[in-house]
Amino acid sequence: MTPKMIRTGIAVAALLAAPIAALAADLPQPSYKAPAYSAPAYVTWSGFYVGINGGYGFGRSTWDFPVGTTPQPKGALYGLTLGYNFQTGTWVWGAEGDIDMTSIKGTTNCGVAGTCETKNDWLGTARLRLGYAGWNNWLPYITGGAAFGDIKATSSVFGNSSKTKFGYVFGGGLEYAFYSNWSVKAEYLYASLGDFDCGLSCGGTPTNSVDFKTSIVRAGLNYRF
Repeated sequence: MTPKMIRTGIAVAALLAAPIAALAADLPQPSYKAPAYSAPAYVTWSGFYVGINGGYGFGRSTWDFPVGTTPQPKGALYGLTLGYNFQTGTWVWGAEGDIDMTSIKGTTNCGVAGTCETKNDWLGTARLRLGYAGWNNWLPYITGGAAFGDIKATSSVFGNSSKTKFGYVFGGGLEYAFYSNWSVKAEYLYASLGDFDCGLSCGGTPTNSVDFKTSIVRAGLNYRF
């Protein structure tokens, strides 16, 4: 093969390659994107868990004497949670208990008794829960059971008296699981501790019944084992 033939072959190859290169440049280039992040589906809610909670309580207290005395206790609360869940299909059955320190109190003018105050220093619940786990990591639930705590009644004129009481609680909430062991929740509870007789200790009559009812709105953070 002569040098002239080689040069001719190179020239022809270059002429043929140019359109092919141009066509390749016009072709759409493949794009590589990282897969979008999605929270892992929560496999099961079964097992023990511990957590913390905090929120706000607001309610109403009624005194027998003086007639028409109705302090409206309100304040913050915070504490610890312990529970257990058992999941069957999309249903989650559980038991949960908590104990909270509170600053829930209310004072009102009560005539001859000066001012009357109802206060709650601590509040606990022991409840059953029923939740629906059919929406990925979300768990809406209803709950109810027993409530227990102290009621303290104070008259600025006559004195004060307190007693630990048992009552009932019910409500509902929504919990969301993230990562594999953590979940957060928001819930509403209505609790009643019933009433107690503080008598002459907080009023001018031999008997004086004082009750305590509160609505609670709170959030919580749980760790599951």
